Amino acid sequence: MRPIPVGAKGTFTLRVMPAHLANQFKDAMLPPVFATPMMIMAMENAALNAIRGYLDPGESAVGTAVDVRHLAATPVGHEVTAEAEVTRVDGRRVAKEWPLEAGRHVIAAVDGRGRRDTVVITVR
Repeated sequence: MRPIPVGAKGTFTLRVMPAHLANQFKDAMLPPVFATPMMIMAMENAALNAIRGYLDPGESAVGTAVDVRHLAATPVGHEVTAEAEVTRVDGRRVAKEWPLEAGRHVIAAVDGRGRRDTVVITVR
């Protein structure tokens, strides 16, 4: 792994499809809106994209903590964008923060932002 600078950023964009909806994950009677597990998946991908360019061949990253609130419903057809920014690096441990937006509305945050911790691993 090459040194990962604080401030490195990554994004991930997804158009909400029927397979991404809450009523597909828990209970069919839930409204047809973007599911929290899919929201976290978008954030995870943005977080990986923030550090991907610093990883050596055979390395990836796994999440060790996610702290987020799902603040707004997003229907099918809307585009969701997560942007991650590295906020702390301690050896192979990397902390990131991100907002997640649908259009211009923040739909996920903890006090305005989400947080994710990862560890860089070697895949064998």
